[in-house]
Amino acid sequence: MAFIDSSVVNVALPSIQTELGASVAAIQWVVNAYLLFLGALVLVGGSLGDTLGRRTVFIAGIGVFTLASIACGLAPDARALIAARAVQGIGAALLVPSSLAIIGAVFDDKERGRAIGTWAGVGAITSALGPVAGGWLVDAFSWRAIFFLNVPVACATIALAIVSVPDNRRKDEPSRPVAALNQPAPSRLDWRGAVTATAGLAALTYGLTIAAALGFGDHRVQALILAGMLVLAGFVALEAKSPDPMMPLDVFRSRNFTGANLVTLLLYFGLGGALFFLPFTLIRAYGYSATQAGAALLPVPVTIGVLSRFTGGLTSRYGARLLLGVGPAIAALGFAMLALPWVRGEYWRGYFPALVVLGLGMTITVAPLTTTVMTSVPAARTGVASGINNAVARVASLLAIAVLGIVYVWSHDAALDARLDALHVPDAARQTGRLAQTGLAQAGSDAGAAPSGVARSPSHAEVNAGMTETRTETRTKTGAQTQAQTEALGAALRAVALVSAACALAGGLLAALTIRSQHGP
Repeated sequence: MAFIDSSVVNVALPSIQTELGASVAAIQWVVNAYLLFLGALVLVGGSLGDTLGRRTVFIAGIGVFTLASIACGLAPDARALIAARAVQGIGAALLVPSSLAIIGAVFDDKERGRAIGTWAGVGAITSALGPVAGGWLVDAFSWRAIFFLNVPVACATIALAIVSVPDNRRKDEPSRPVAALNQPAPSRLDWRGAVTATAGLAALTYGLTIAAALGFGDHRVQALILAGMLVLAGFVALEAKSPDPMMPLDVFRSRNFTGANLVTLLLYFGLGGALFFLPFTLIRAYGYSATQAGAALLPVPVTIGVLSRFTGGLTSRYGARLLLGVGPAIAALGFAMLALPWVRGEYWRGYFPALVVLGLGMTITVAPLTTTVMTSVPAARTGVASGINNAVARVASLLAIAVLGIVYVWSHDAALDARLDALHVPDAARQTGRLAQTGLAQAGSDAGAAPSGVARSPSHAEVNAGMTETRTETRTKTGAQTQAQTEALGAALRAVALVSAACALAGGLLAALTIRSQHGP
């Protein structure tokens, strides 16, 4: 369910904004509220599973997530939806690390890589079905239906967990001897750390989000970013002194663990940003429906789902270091292919091959990355380790939407201004076409329709009213301006893709420098 939810909501955002009449900031926080609480509290979820039993916490997380999904589907306004999405993030923070920790505890070292590969494959398949099914539900019924889709999935999952999953906890498992790391998991929950991490991430993310419109020179932006960084620094200091930290800093003494999390941060930063802005661009610029935009993303999860079990076994054969160098490099190539100049809405010639290559790179990376995280700490701390790694991945996506949002908005507006300058469109007539003024959500409200450009704004209509052009000339100019808007959105996506490629490539280089393989060929 968490895999589905993290991928399906993006294709529904335009419909949500239209029906609820939500503001730009509110629509962005429909995504960010979920990622914020998932990223900050997944650490507590991992510790809670180690303490109370992983099956117990897993089932509790599913219950919370499902109730919040129902609340999302019934939300009467944007505030209620954002609140329900935050609760969804809390539920996901319980179930995601517990599911992976169950695998780490049940399977031995020889089979763990293949089991994790299977887990990643199942997640990829559900991620593949989510956007397509969700997009169809949005087009055929309503965006509310995408949240009700979680209910039958939850019932089936709870039944399977009760029947098949043992309720492991840290006291039931022997620890693998790892230098300086063989310590018991926390016996008390670190709520102070959880609150501090949430507050710091919230301030930092909100500051970065509004920077797209206000710029970094605005005092509010500077204050929020500075406050977020200071609070996060306080979080690290708090964890260093806490007797029961939710993020025990001693696990970072493991070079493999630190390296794996740096790779996760960079790779999932690029992936989260690219997959957020790709469906937006397909809908906004090229007139895709929600179903078509969801289906367009299929190559990535399908490739991971088909090949992940095979690549999971490669970890024990070739070692994680080699795979974690090659995988991100291939993913970087996939991102870069999205920025090729002929990728202008043509799916089969442009987006499809790029997404296949991206999926291949992620397939090679996911299993060895997760295996490295799980085997670099004692068995009793697999819940904490998986929690930290999941937190890093979610926080990377959270920050990507904010940071790459700035890249997207500024690149779009610069490209649009350049094209409208060539058309001699006055500045007063182009304001509503700039994303810095209208925002991402407002710009995406016309889902499935041809992109609205400055030619549709009232100010431009007034300018046209005073002109003496013929109707044919007016239509020609309007078409040129609409085309300029489409090309500007495409240029913005290419800018995001190039930044994502650079991050993925940097992740591969870091893996080569930091990861030490525990197995050779």
